[in-house]
Amino acid sequence: MTTYAVTGATGHLGPLVLDALLARGVPATDLVAIARTPAKGAALADRGITVRPGDYSRPDTVLTALSGVDVLLLVSGNEIGRRVAQHAAVVDAARRAGVGRIAYTSLLRADTSPMVLAPEHKATEELLRSSGVPFTILRNGWYLENYTERLDEYTARGAILGAAGDGRISAAAGADYAAAAAAVLTEDGHDGAIYELGGPDFTLTELAAEITEVTGSMVVYKDFGAADLRTALAEVGLDEGTAGFVTVLDEAIARGDLYTTSTDMVRLIGRPATSSADVVRAAGRHGSSAGR
Repeated sequence: MTTYAVTGATGHLGPLVLDALLARGVPATDLVAIARTPAKGAALADRGITVRPGDYSRPDTVLTALSGVDVLLLVSGNEIGRRVAQHAAVVDAARRAGVGRIAYTSLLRADTSPMVLAPEHKATEELLRSSGVPFTILRNGWYLENYTERLDEYTARGAILGAAGDGRISAAAGADYAAAAAAVLTEDGHDGAIYELGGPDFTLTELAAEITEVTGSMVVYKDFGAADLRTALAEVGLDEGTAGFVTVLDEAIARGDLYTTSTDMVRLIGRPATSSADVVRAAGRHGSSAGR
């Protein structure tokens, strides 16, 4: 019997990974969901999954949560600027708890990418290499949900605002990244492997056309220069810091930082990655929540 643990279990990716592990036949009793706020994991507990408290900023809680765990998925934290120390605490706790293997959700080409998000991922990868614990690195690209969760906003405005130019984005659905993670966690032969993961690529102009076709509401992509985008985002309600961060990410897209020709995703999940049109279609059927 192998016990699998997933951190960030009540976030966006964590629950999808637990679903994917169950779909691969892992018994719920062999799954541990680690969450900063365990009460948010009540639905997981109802399915027979063990929910344990674990806060990246409180290493003692993580050490306790990892008791008896064989394989760990470390989902990267969301507190930018604090993640290296937090991830280091989790890796150390895993080593002390006797975890046999760690998979980590990194970023496309984290070791060479100029993206503002890359340095913390690169540092975490280096921590894993020096930990002595067998590891696998999942370099996840962009999530399609970063866009589909904003369908209401796009259709109400009639536009996607950006500074990405004709940059291509190899985004994938969260469920596809989860399926890849579940494959790595449950299969042999992944020790030391680094996977560059993404889905079928598109530009924001192409995405706007897909949204128009699926929803029946005209949506276009409006491209701005970086300075003008900050102003445009502020005019639609984003604070200065968020507008600046979004602009930096769009500049990264324009450079090609979120584009990959890697076929690692297809090889891991054993099927084509979900298309952006299909994810837009599903989001349109089930409704979406605005906000970036």
